[in-house]
Amino acid sequence: MKRYTTFEEIDRDLKYLRLKSQIDLEEVKLGLNASKDTISETFSPINLVASTVGSIIKKAFVLKIVDKLIGIKPVKKKEYDED
Repeated sequence: MKRYTTFEEIDRDLKYLRLKSQIDLEEVKLGLNASKDTISETFSPINLVASTVGSIIKKAFVLKIVDKLIGIKPVKKKEYDED
C-alpha cells in the first residue's frame, strides 16, 4: 500500500485515476460501438440469406463429389404389389 506524505501526491494520484477511468470508459464505448457494427453487418437479412444459400450449395457440391467418388446411390424403398 502506498503511503502519501503530502496532499499534492494524493491529488496527483486521484487526478491520474480519474483520467484513467475516463479513458477506460471511452475504450469500452468504442468496443461496444464496434461490436454493434459487426453484429448489424453479420446479422443483416442479406447476409443471413447469402450465408444460408452458400451453405446449402456447398453441402450439395460436396455430396455430389462424394457420390461421384464412391458411387453410392440412395436406397429406394421397394414397393410390393398385393396380389
